[in-house]
Amino acid sequence: MKKLSILNAAIFGLMLSTPVAFADDITFAVIGPMTGQLATIGDQFKQGAQAAADAINAAGGVDGRQIKLSIEDDQCDPKQAVSVANRVVADGVKFIDGHACSGSSIPASAVYAEAGALMMSPASSNPVLTDAAAKAGWPTIMRLYTRDDAQGAFIGPWIAKKFAGKNVVVLHDKSAYGQGVVDAVRATMNAGGLKEVYYDGINAGEKDYSALVTKLKDLKADVVYFGGYHPEAGLILRQSAEQNLKFQLIMPDSIASPEFWQVAGPAGEGTMFVFPSDPQAKPEAKAAVEKIKAGGFVPEGFTLFSYATIQAFAEGIKRAGSDDPAKVAEALKNGTPISTVVGDVTFDEKGDLKNASYDINQWHDGKYAPIAQ
Repeated sequence: MKKLSILNAAIFGLMLSTPVAFADDITFAVIGPMTGQLATIGDQFKQGAQAAADAINAAGGVDGRQIKLSIEDDQCDPKQAVSVANRVVADGVKFIDGHACSGSSIPASAVYAEAGALMMSPASSNPVLTDAAAKAGWPTIMRLYTRDDAQGAFIGPWIAKKFAGKNVVVLHDKSAYGQGVVDAVRATMNAGGLKEVYYDGINAGEKDYSALVTKLKDLKADVVYFGGYHPEAGLILRQSAEQNLKFQLIMPDSIASPEFWQVAGPAGEGTMFVFPSDPQAKPEAKAAVEKIKAGGFVPEGFTLFSYATIQAFAEGIKRAGSDDPAKVAEALKNGTPISTVVGDVTFDEKGDLKNASYDINQWHDGKYAPIAQ
């Protein structure tokens, strides 16, 4: 009888200890296009977040709690993004590293705001994301990335000066991201004295852009600024090359991926794009970059911004002394710089990054690097 009591007590103790172990973990959701045409961005999110979680966990976790990641796929589709957001908050997840595409982040943000979860996008650049959140009084919608209007203020005047007197065509893919960044760049380019000869939207996902190529020929396009993603950009360049048409393509940050060259091939030679000043080159990123590369992945594109988002969550929880998302958001916006792999970052009251800086990168022989401005 005594042995049985001891056994029952041991079993009961084991039952009690099991949920406590799970309760000690803290889950961050990582949400982006894990499948589909833009899966390379989702992979960057996942690799960056996992590397950050591993490093933080190895150093003792977040106030002793281990980070667990929940990887979710929205395919950069607005409806799927909302569906995923609802499922994530229903599961009790309070912190979201995502989404990628602005067209997904904007509608999903309403779900997180209503649930009181903290969403921080490491890639979405449309100003509406944080502007609308601020107007609605949603304090837990943030981004650890730059805004289209900041990118427009940087590259628009440069285009106006660099290509004065040239035939500039402005195109977008009709997405919240593509049209948003194009309109920001177009406004500052026009203010700088250069008016485009043509402005239009294309249909993303098409396989034949020969009619567009013919139009560019007729316009004698010297420069094309295109707001969109690498599948369409690469195809347009390849099909233009097939018709012996060459122009200077300039894009926003979406083609910071080797997949651009895989689609475009040699036709991508000389393509320019804007990206926040290379985080891989920062001394703060050295150890993380080496670790990620040792695992067989090159931390290009949004990888280190996803890494930094996980770091920001961890630091915010420590500062707040709580995992209450509203308190964490408040702690992150208190003006004290946060040390991350992309450098020290601070947020304004809207949840946007302060003092963003950019490089103009150029593709050459399958690789890209910053150019002198």
